[in-house]
Amino acid sequence: GSRVIVKADGVYLWDSDGNKIIDGMAGLWCVNVGYGRKELADAAYRQIQELPFYNTFFKTTHPPVIELSAMLAEVTPAGFNHFFYCNSGSEGNDTVLRLVHQYWRVQGKPQKKYVISRKNGYHGSTIAGGTLGGMGYMHEQMPSKVEHIVHIDQPYFFGEAQAGETPEAFGLARAQQLEAKILELGAENVAAFIGEPFQGAGGVIFPPSTYWPEIQRICRKYDILLVADEVIGGFGRTGEWFAHQHFGFEPDLITMAKGLTSGYVPMGAVGIHERVARPIIDNGEFNHGLTYSGHPVAAAVAVANLKLLRDEGIVERVK
Repeated sequence: GSRVIVKADGVYLWDSDGNKIIDGMAGLWCVNVGYGRKELADAAYRQIQELPFYNTFFKTTHPPVIELSAMLAEVTPAGFNHFFYCNSGSEGNDTVLRLVHQYWRVQGKPQKKYVISRKNGYHGSTIAGGTLGGMGYMHEQMPSKVEHIVHIDQPYFFGEAQAGETPEAFGLARAQQLEAKILELGAENVAAFIGEPFQGAGGVIFPPSTYWPEIQRICRKYDILLVADEVIGGFGRTGEWFAHQHFGFEPDLITMAKGLTSGYVPMGAVGIHERVARPIIDNGEFNHGLTYSGHPVAAAVAVANLKLLRDEGIVERVK
């Protein structure tokens, strides 16, 4: 039968049979500050009393989202001043698709529709996220998929390199598959490339050091947006605020969730660099939103969580 988890504290879980278990995965890669942090429970309680809900549609906002956005602007790379809020990483990657297509539409290039991802990548469990991901077992259960999404091989050196091939050469070769795919589709038709800085669900695969700089060079060469899926890697998991900072590249959009609230309440977000956000903002409505986008209780918990990560030096301690 199913294991029933009844309690958690610190790094430990307890099940209904009284077993004490070390939670080595931090939930599902999300409980970054550990269980039992009263600060997060208190933040939720205070916010529920003050303003339990209001939407962020139609030029409306509220203090928790304002404070959270300011904090995210501090911990993300320079130029990330705009954030779209959702409830999960899957919704974040759905939102990325909408943002990417809207960006190219207002730039006068609506034909740039293709998004390139990787085999064995993971970008969520919705139809859009599942299509973006390269998990074959998920695709088998999805006869209906999102159009204009294609995949290249993953940078899995230990599992897929040829005999005698160096990590550096392998990383370059796998990155250059992106260029080949762009040329096959036509650069004028390609909108974006999305990847996890390191693959999480695909097997905790770290790419060779040559991989991401070459991916970025190719994206810039062909005028293609670069998206970092930081749903697992974000908020200190690798000793930096975001995992892409290890690998020497600068994304145009960042998806995040999980560690944003340490899993205490659901929340996701998309960070949008100024160079992408400004054309969208200046050219009409972005007709996308969710009832719980920027939920005040989730935002208040996220603020308290980021303060713990910052003030207790947790990100630095991970190093």
